Amino acid sequence: MTLDPLLQYREQFPILGTTTYLVSNSLGAMPASVPDRLAEYAEQWATRGVRAWAQGWWQMPVAVGDEIAPLLGAGPGEVAMVPTVTMAQAQVLSALDYGGGRDTIVMSELDFPSVRYVYDQLATRLGARIVVVPSHDGVGMDEDALIAAIDERTRLVAISHVLFRSAYVVDVARVCAHAHRMGALVSLDAYHSVGVVPVDVEAIGADFLTGGVLKWLCGGPGGCFLWVRPSVGATVAPALTGWQAHRQPFAFDAEMSYADDAWRWLGGTPVVPALFAATAGPQIIREAGMAAIREKSLRQTTRLIALADARGFKVTAPRDPERRGGTVAFDVPHAREVAQALLAREIIVDYRPGAGIRVAPHFYTTDAELDDAVGAIDEILAREEWARYTHDRPVVT
Repeated sequence: MTLDPLLQYREQFPILGTTTYLVSNSLGAMPASVPDRLAEYAEQWATRGVRAWAQGWWQMPVAVGDEIAPLLGAGPGEVAMVPTVTMAQAQVLSALDYGGGRDTIVMSELDFPSVRYVYDQLATRLGARIVVVPSHDGVGMDEDALIAAIDERTRLVAISHVLFRSAYVVDVARVCAHAHRMGALVSLDAYHSVGVVPVDVEAIGADFLTGGVLKWLCGGPGGCFLWVRPSVGATVAPALTGWQAHRQPFAFDAEMSYADDAWRWLGGTPVVPALFAATAGPQIIREAGMAAIREKSLRQTTRLIALADARGFKVTAPRDPERRGGTVAFDVPHAREVAQALLAREIIVDYRPGAGIRVAPHFYTTDAELDDAVGAIDEILAREEWARYTHDRPVVT
């Protein structure tokens, strides 16, 4: 029996003691130290009051960004913490001009809808047009078709690093290289890669990268991040902005004068409680090591695909390990109801229409938990337990 050194971290995540937690692609398990961090926030508010801003709170959006930076291959002072990826992408969109013959934004059919919404609504108001590249199978992205859509009219390529529905890993380095040859910039949504797939912004060649600690980084909601290549950030500034991005915010000038580096990408008053909760997970991830996490993820997702294949379940995930992120979705009969039955057994998964049951092991998952989860699906189908949930509203996870 081969020992799994990553399982030493299980005890740091309380929910693992009471559930089979297979939904880190949606919300990572909470580290045990988070309540203490939130209590620290409350104690500072209670005892320091407004003085807490000058004693650390004001700097937190960039200080916490420095905790994330090593997981991106980024440097100190280059990562800004923002409330949502949707808003971070809107900041990127608002920072560029779309005149001079460069009016095109290239996206893919399989990008996360929330990001698509803000581009669809805002781009046309800024004078841009959006070109959406379709997927041939609903699982992967044809990079040849994507590259063919990027031409001399392209101002920005805004795509996902790992597709949310299928966990397909896009060859973003190839896309970035072509986009730069065409004179375009690239904004990556890396929400489904950072924490489970190694990311190096220099090797990838992106100009902007957004993501969050909510999922694979086990940092909770409200802690998203935006990295901007310093050479690019020095030449552009977001129209969607706020007073924390001002060079002298407490001068309360009527005119904007942007701060340098990550500070220029901040907005209004930061969401301080979320930032207190955001760091414990990334610190554990860094200690565990991304190479080891990726190796285990590939092994366990391969195991899940084999379990699904043995039962004839349709798999909505890339077969090529190098093209696969951390999630395997497989469609089973009555999948929505089966997912509800699994939740009732304290086996935490989620369901997506068109993909099926999404199973997302992380570095703290045991192999036995994967076997037991698929075995539970067998029982639920055989005993028709799924029928109890036919009229239930699905749990959103």
